[in-house]
Amino acid sequence: MSLTTATRPAPLRSVALGLALPLVLLAGCSSTPAASTPSTSAAATEEHDHDHDEHASPDAAEAATVTPRLVITYDGGVQVLDATTLELVESIDLAGFNRINPVGDGRSVLVSTSGGFQLLDAGTWAEPHGDHSHYYTATPELTDVTFAATKPGHVVVHEGRTALFDDGTGEVVVFDSAEVAHADRETREHTTPSAHHGVAVELSDGSLLVSEGTEDARTGIRVLDASDAEIASSDQCPGVHGEAVAADEAVVIGCQDGALVYAGGVISKVTSPDAYGRIGNQAGSDASPIVLGDYKSDAEATLERPTRISLIDTRTAELTLVDLPASYTFRSLGRGDAGEALVLGTDGQLHVIDPETATITRSVPVMGAWEEPEDWQKPRPTLTVLDGSAYITDPATSTIYAVDIETGDVWNSAVLTVTPNELTGVSGA
Repeated sequence: MSLTTATRPAPLRSVALGLALPLVLLAGCSSTPAASTPSTSAAATEEHDHDHDEHASPDAAEAATVTPRLVITYDGGVQVLDATTLELVESIDLAGFNRINPVGDGRSVLVSTSGGFQLLDAGTWAEPHGDHSHYYTATPELTDVTFAATKPGHVVVHEGRTALFDDGTGEVVVFDSAEVAHADRETREHTTPSAHHGVAVELSDGSLLVSEGTEDARTGIRVLDASDAEIASSDQCPGVHGEAVAADEAVVIGCQDGALVYAGGVISKVTSPDAYGRIGNQAGSDASPIVLGDYKSDAEATLERPTRISLIDTRTAELTLVDLPASYTFRSLGRGDAGEALVLGTDGQLHVIDPETATITRSVPVMGAWEEPEDWQKPRPTLTVLDGSAYITDPATSTIYAVDIETGDVWNSAVLTVTPNELTGVSGA
C-alpha cells in the first residue's frame, strides 16, 4: 500500500466504553411469532460455558491513545485499516459478497454472511479506569460469534442497543451493544407476521419500531411498547425502506411517496411533492432534528441517478428538496458531528449541506468524476463518517481519502491493495 502521511486534524471526541470479547455462538430465534421478551441464549451457554476476557488475543497491547480503525470489504475478504495513518492492519479472507455494519460498541463490526451476522473484532478498544481509560489494540479477527439468520438484513444501532433484522424470517433480535460477544447476554426477540426486507429500531423507553410487510409488498410500521403491546401503527408507507433517528429520538422511515415520522408517540405522514417520490436511504444525527434522505422521482427508471436530496424536518413533518450539481448513490450519505448533511457526488466532491437552511455551504474536491454502476453490488465510491472526518473510497483507483468535515481539508490518502466496496469504522473507545 502506498501512503500519503498526514496529521489527524483534531483530537478524538468519543466516549470510552469497556468490552470483554468471549467467543460464543447465539442460536437463531424461533420462526414463529413471539413477544418481545428478554431471554438468554441456552445454546451459547451450553457451547461456551466460560468467558474470555478482553485480553484473549495473545498479541493484545496497550496503546498510548485511542486507535480508531476502518473496515472495508472487497471481492474475497475484509481489510482493517488504521483510521489515522490509513495503513493496513489486517486482511481477512472471506468468500462471497459480504456486507458490514458497526455493532455500536466502538470495537466490533457485524459481517453479513451466508450463515447470519458474524462478528468481526476490529482489535481496538478502551477500558475505563477511574477518571480515565486505558486503550488497547490487537490483531483483528473474524470470530465465531454468529447471530444465525437465513437472510441477514439491516443492523440498527441506537442509544447503546443493537437491532438485527432477518429478511428471510422477519425475526428481530435486540441486545446491548456492549454485550455483543458476552455468553450471558440478554436478547429481546420479536417476529413480524410475515417475512420481508425490513428494519427495526429500539428507542430508549423500550419501545420497538418495526416495519410491516410481506415478500411482495412493504406497507408500513408498527410501534410496540416494552411489553410488546402495539401503541401506534401506520399502513401509509408503500415500499418501506431504511430508517434514521434524529434529535429527540424522532424516527424517519422511507416510503415510495415520502416518509413516516414517529415522534412523541405519534406517527406523521410526510408526502412527496411528486406522485412517486421515493425516499429509501436516510442518515440521521443526534445533533439535528432534520434527517437527510435520498430522493427518486422516476418510477419507470431501471437506474435513476438522482440529483436531488431530501431533508425531512421531524419537528414539522415537512420535506424540503435540495438540488445538487451532480448525482449520488445510496452509499453517498452521511452526517457530520454538528449535524451537517454530507453527500458524496458523482462529480468527485463532498457536498456539505446546512440542514436548517437547506443550502450547500461547501463542496470539497476529493477525487475524479465517476458513474454509478448498474449492479448495486458492484463497488462504487463510498462514504463513512468517524470522529469528525469523512472517509471516502474510490474503487477506480483503489484509493481511500480522509476529509476533515469542519475545514474541508483532505488530510490523508492511501492507495489500497484491493478494490474497496463497503466501508465502515469503529472508534476504539
